[in-house]
Amino acid sequence: MAERVLIHIGQPKTGTTYLQTIAWAHRELLEERDRVRLPADRADHLWASLAVREDPRLASRSERAPGAYDRVLRGIEEWDGTAVVTHEFFGAATAEQAARFVDRIAADRVEVLVTAREPVGLTTAAWQESLKRGRTTPLRAFATEPSDDPTDVWSLRSIDLADVLDRWAPAVPEGHTHVLVLPRRRGAPDELWHRFAALVGIGADDIDVDVARGNPSMALADVEFLRRFHPYNNPRMDSLTARNRWVRRYLTEGHLAGRPGDRVGLHPDQVAAARERGRRALAALERHAVRVDGDPGDLLVPDDLPPQRTPDDVTPEELVDAGLRTVLAVAADLAGTRAADPGATGR
Repeated sequence: MAERVLIHIGQPKTGTTYLQTIAWAHRELLEERDRVRLPADRADHLWASLAVREDPRLASRSERAPGAYDRVLRGIEEWDGTAVVTHEFFGAATAEQAARFVDRIAADRVEVLVTAREPVGLTTAAWQESLKRGRTTPLRAFATEPSDDPTDVWSLRSIDLADVLDRWAPAVPEGHTHVLVLPRRRGAPDELWHRFAALVGIGADDIDVDVARGNPSMALADVEFLRRFHPYNNPRMDSLTARNRWVRRYLTEGHLAGRPGDRVGLHPDQVAAARERGRRALAALERHAVRVDGDPGDLLVPDDLPPQRTPDDVTPEELVDAGLRTVLAVAADLAGTRAADPGATGR
């Protein structure tokens, strides 16, 4: 039985993939040196989050997916140190689902960790991520109403910190919930990892943080181009595997992300809603006696927020430019592939 289990439940777009990538890359070192275990396999943590949230799509993910929940629990039960379970989709669970999950964990102490950030940046980043995964929801309609569906991960269920804490904090004893606040102004590139590692009980030595690749955001016109691209996507890209490989990884992260241009902004009513979520988040920290790492004030929307430019402001010329640059980049890739393999075709 584990001495301590830390359930890292998100929020999405708060450096979760960065932290997970570093931790999984050093899995053996963490076990041997720090007595910190990541039970089962990395995919099992995603699948376990679906099982906890009773997502009916679990069985369609993989023939191994339905057994992931038990493999994670068994890996914890067989360990006598600290275990970390981490995936950002856990945060969308209902209070009852969270409590059942915690009750099934064989450990002396179970804690919950939420990485969190300022609501405007979180909302625009989560919207972008949802588009990478094939969604077509306009920004105007994204995360505007509460959701009672624990399978609806790209919604206020995941990005409203107060709501997440209200569902998860009661599942563990008072004082066992942590919120790691991302600073509005970035510090050292590996600051987030060092803060996470200290909270978990991981030493900073011999950890290569460069194994985690960057995940830059997209410029405003490129995001809107991607959203409008999806309805014209080839039906062969409808499978989850194909969409992840070609749309999310190759097209979005390989070509659209990181281009210069205006950043995505929110509509005035969405900014006002984000301000209110920030204030409610601070109240939830006190209500649940949360242990905070960082400045709680960084969870508030700044008073001096710069002017916001939304997808509604993107001009037809900007969309054409985004599309042409993408076509040319893909054509260059195809030309390079054919040069390397003259027998390759684009069919």
